[in-house]
Parts: sequence; structure tokens; C-alpha cells
Amino acid sequence: MIISRTPHRISFFGGGTDYPDYYLKHCGKVLGACVDKYCYLSVRRLPPFFDHKHRIVYSKIENVSDINTIVHPSVRETLKYFKVDYGVSIHHDGDIPARSGMGSSSAFTVGLIHSLYALQGRIASKEDLTYEAIHIEQELIRENVGSQDQTFAAHGGLNVINFLANGKIIVEPIVINPDRLVEFERSLILVYTGISRIASEVAGDKIKNIPKNEKNLSYMKDIVDEAYDILVNSNRDLREFGRLMNQSWNLKKTLSTMVSNSEIDTIYERALKSGAVGGKLLGAGGGGFMVFFVEQEKQDAFKHALSDYLHVPFSFDFDGSKIIVYQPQRRPL
Repeated sequence: MIISRTPHRISFFGGGTDYPDYYLKHCGKVLGACVDKYCYLSVRRLPPFFDHKHRIVYSKIENVSDINTIVHPSVRETLKYFKVDYGVSIHHDGDIPARSGMGSSSAFTVGLIHSLYALQGRIASKEDLTYEAIHIEQELIRENVGSQDQTFAAHGGLNVINFLANGKIIVEPIVINPDRLVEFERSLILVYTGISRIASEVAGDKIKNIPKNEKNLSYMKDIVDEAYDILVNSNRDLREFGRLMNQSWNLKKTLSTMVSNSEIDTIYERALKSGAVGGKLLGAGGGGFMVFFVEQEKQDAFKHALSDYLHVPFSFDFDGSKIIVYQPQRRPL
């Protein structure tokens, strides 16, 4: 029995520059953090006593005998990638819903890769998890996804991630005064809109628009450096980070008409009127979670004004994907 725990992420700045269509030409850069909201996967060898060879449990239940008939794209392609020729049981449990803008699909893929490594008695590095998850999602499943979600899920932490034109990915942890880190963390409020969307559709439209949005994407990439300086420089007011979020959100909306909608715009305006310095919708766009920078003395008023939406408390995660239970089956049937 293997149980993996893989974090979801909040992307603050640079989203859109992590698509290969962009960074393999111009390089990309993002700033974000993993949080203590997790994807849990329980994976074990399935004994050969059943009518089916594989059992996959998520929002659906699949009992199949042929990997190629598995509907769940990440499970199907990851098992094929690992050349799994034995029966497996895979159970998923998550802290947040799918299609919520916090990298849930990539957390699943990273966690599954990690679990299969462990099931085979092998150790996977954070780099292994990153590059293999990107390969599976972008090349095998052919999803319209960037490369930051897999990287954050594998590494955890509060990071600047650089995507180089040669395909290399460099993760730079942000070294910040501990008290300032606590202040920063406590100034963020995560709000669930309840709006579900197909991220790949929104991302596909953004990818299509990359050639005409290169100027704004370049500017969004430059904002990462400014945001980094705000965090590490104790002489700077953290509220500047919130103002940059507002600036970046307005830029993000120019990347596709599918990024926002009337309900999201209404929530955002209510948030600003209720004390938020700035904020943004997480993920590709269209729905899911929003994060806002709100000074602590204004948070009660903010939460009251948006009481019809779910507020989700969180802390940063610095571990990345972990195997939290390792009980190998020594004599597989």
C-alpha cells in the first residue's frame, strides 16, 4: 500500500508565460506557492481474484481489464508510460474540487507518478516528478496546460520558477524573513466562487492568442521580479504586493475573453470595495478559486461582504509531493 500526498498551488504572477508555446521562444517566469490543500492517492497491487484487473476510484469508479479502456486520461497514460503489466487499485481523495484553478489535475498526475515509483521500490526526485508529469500531460494526454502546476506540485514551497528556452526549469525558493512570511500568509484570503470550468478550453484560447499577446505576457513576466523584491525587502510595504496582483489581474484578462465573466467581475469589484488591496482568479480562468490580499484589520469586513462565498483558510506547504505511507507488498500475487 502506497499513499501519496501532493499539494495544490496558488499562482500569483507570471501565469501564461509557463506555456511551452511561449517560454520555448521567450523564456518564462512565475511566482507562486503551494498550500496545505492536498491530493491524496492510495495505490496498491490488485490481487488477481476479480473480474477486472484494474480498479480506479475518483468521482467515478472504473473496473477494467485493459489499461487502454481506462477513461481517466492521467491514469491511463501514466500506467502506459510506466508499462504497468500487473493489476493496480488507485483511490483518489482530495481537499478541493476539480476544475478549481489550483492545479488539481497536475497534482493528481504528480502524485500518481510518485506512487508508482514507490510501488516499484524506486525513489523519484522532484525533478523526475516535474519533467515526467509535464511529458505525460503535454505530450501523451495532449492537454492545454502550462508547466508551473506540475513543478509546484513536485517541489512545494514559495518559489520563483524560471522556464528557459532550452526546456530547462529552474526552481528558486524565496528566502524571506519568517515574521514577514507569516504576515504575508495571513494577508491572503482564498475564496471559492463555486463556478466550475474546463481549464483546457480556457488555456487553449490563451495559447492561440499568444502571438498577439506577447507584449502583455512579457510585462507579466517582468512583474514577477517586482513582486519578488517586495517579498524579500523588509523595507517595502507588503500592500504593494496586493496592488501588483490587481495590475496583473487586469493584464491576465487581456489574454482571452474566457478568463473572466460577469460574476467573477462582480465578485472582484465587491472585494475591492470591501477592503481588498488586490486579487486575482487562480488558474487558467473562467471560475474556481480567487485569492485576495486583504490587510488583517480589514478582513472581518471583507468576509462579511463576501459571506455568500466560501472562504478557505490555508497555510503554505514547503514539502511538495510526499509518500506518507509506504508498505510494500513483498510477495505480489
